[in-house]
Amino acid sequence: MSASLFSRGLIALGVIGLGCTIIPAMGASSFDGAKPGSLPHGWECGSTGGGSPRWTVEAETPATVNHLVLKQSGRGKYPWCVKSDSLLVDGWVQVRFKAVSGREDQAGGVVWRWKDSDNYYVARANILENNVSLHYTKGGTRSTIKYTDAPVPANTWHVLRVEFKGRHIRVSLNDKVYIEEDDQRIAGPGKVGVWTKADSVTLFDDFAYEASRN
Repeated sequence: MSASLFSRGLIALGVIGLGCTIIPAMGASSFDGAKPGSLPHGWECGSTGGGSPRWTVEAETPATVNHLVLKQSGRGKYPWCVKSDSLLVDGWVQVRFKAVSGREDQAGGVVWRWKDSDNYYVARANILENNVSLHYTKGGTRSTIKYTDAPVPANTWHVLRVEFKGRHIRVSLNDKVYIEEDDQRIAGPGKVGVWTKADSVTLFDDFAYEASRN
């Protein structure tokens, strides 16, 4: 799917989310234009709690060299990669992900209101546990807000979406809402991006986000 078509589709979805008034699209990344084997331009990556994460743009498979994705193939406690020029207080963030391997964990997530490596919200879907969860990370410590069971088949592309406005957070997987909670531990503007855990080798594609206006 082209970035422009993907972006337009997400704008339509964003208009109905949380009753927000949506301003023009802030960003969409398909990674197809990036240089294979490198970090995509305009992204910054690391890992909360240490480790050796490896974020690179790669072909999804050897047979799909013309379709590139963002891949995390290293290891860290909580690897993350955020869009450097993003800054949202309220809005939404969405990504397609596929976890392809991992003995300890197989997960894909999104972060928002990311201040630095130690302070942000994260929602993730876990293949090994078949669940979706919502967390906040403060001072480098991750704490759980809610877990809920959800089917997350292995080696399958999934769409994870989070809408956030004020203290209200809505987490959807594959167009179904699994978590809707209020929390105010991480406030104010922050960056958005993607996230994994431990040894999870995860592919990301069609990353998009948009700010809302109160």
